[in-house]
Amino acid sequence: MTNSQLTPGVAAGRLDAEHLAANFADVAPPLGAHEARVAADRCYFCFDAPCVTACPTSIDIPLFIRQIATDTPEAAARTIFAQNILGGTCARVCPTENLCEGACVREAAEGKPVEIGALQRFATDGLMAAGGHPFTRAAPTGRKVAVVGAGPAGLSCAHRLALLGHAVTLYDARPKAGGLNEYGLAAYKVPGGFAQAEVEWLLKIGGIAVVSGWALGREGSLEDLRAGHDAVFLGIGLGGVNALGLAGEQLDQVLPATDFIRELRQASDLAQLPVGRDVVVVGGGMTAIDAAVQSKLLGAEKVTIVYRRSQAEMPASRHEQDHATASGVKIIPNAAPVAIFGAGAVREVEFAYTRPGPKGLEITSQTFRLKADQLFTAIGQRLAGTPAPLALDGNKIAVTGAGRTSLPNVWAGGDCAAGGDDLTVTAVAEGRDAAMDIHASLKGA
Repeated sequence: MTNSQLTPGVAAGRLDAEHLAANFADVAPPLGAHEARVAADRCYFCFDAPCVTACPTSIDIPLFIRQIATDTPEAAARTIFAQNILGGTCARVCPTENLCEGACVREAAEGKPVEIGALQRFATDGLMAAGGHPFTRAAPTGRKVAVVGAGPAGLSCAHRLALLGHAVTLYDARPKAGGLNEYGLAAYKVPGGFAQAEVEWLLKIGGIAVVSGWALGREGSLEDLRAGHDAVFLGIGLGGVNALGLAGEQLDQVLPATDFIRELRQASDLAQLPVGRDVVVVGGGMTAIDAAVQSKLLGAEKVTIVYRRSQAEMPASRHEQDHATASGVKIIPNAAPVAIFGAGAVREVEFAYTRPGPKGLEITSQTFRLKADQLFTAIGQRLAGTPAPLALDGNKIAVTGAGRTSLPNVWAGGDCAAGGDDLTVTAVAEGRDAAMDIHASLKGA
């Protein structure tokens, strides 16, 4: 396991290959053609549709559902991809219950929304499986743009710029493009190598050169990029992780949840991936949920998520929380870690109950301990390094408008940029909008 040694409580092969394959199968199997038409028929095709307003990429949802209902799913896919080129991944991982489906009038009237996410997947998967690309690149403009970070924001920005005729070089520090989609999402949400298949399909637009193993500040500087390109887009994500700040955090098997998820996503054989008997996850967002659920799916006997605030305040959606508890994960709200115990490796974690106070969250004197042979931390991420001399807003890159930074001809979007939600779909929208602003700027230059 990354950055630590195996201990008696942590072992690989807790489940056999058959059980692992079943556990990590597609969590939401796709709709068939008949099922999709039945689901599409439930849409009211609202003129002033609240689902469109709720979608960060502003997909014309009633239009694409009508296109499915009229048996033209390829047209539906083009409608989706025109706004969200990563519509395939977003159909799988978007918190639709909080976005489009949560705003659906069927949800308000009946408590059962139109299955927008599943319908989006039906349309996008069908077109991608056909192998072609729905758009044709414009004539080359002679302009060169550097896009740093091949995650959702960078991929979205690069595709839109290439579509408009610009020459794009896409730099990424890792061996594979995809960013969060490849390294950070739960394996059961995007199984079967979908993330890489989506990247390969996206690159069919042409005009995008991918440079892997290139990190900003290591292989080159921001000034180098500015000197060699007409514009630069930064979609570098948040490579650093926040620490608990407790003694014992250096013990073996105290790990960032992001490291565990990344290792799992890149494992060729899940039976070789070690997991503890008693796993504790600190945090309340999607990373915490994904780490906890996947620990259980690997064969951990007891998995507990502990969050410092109430369960209603957890950043992860209620749907994801319910999925975790249905998978056998226990959630303990209103508690914060105060001590980590062990000799060489973690053995126990002490928590104190919390309560709201006049100056914020207060730690009470009431404590409890949880046995843990693995402790995953998921308490937020931060910039791994500041691309000097950019201005910051808190611990993120300060931006105005469609991602303009404090430097001329430098844009930023996705998790590394201030403002917006830390969602895949939001990153896609920010990358796309930055590309349009870059295009307008280059045309006027």
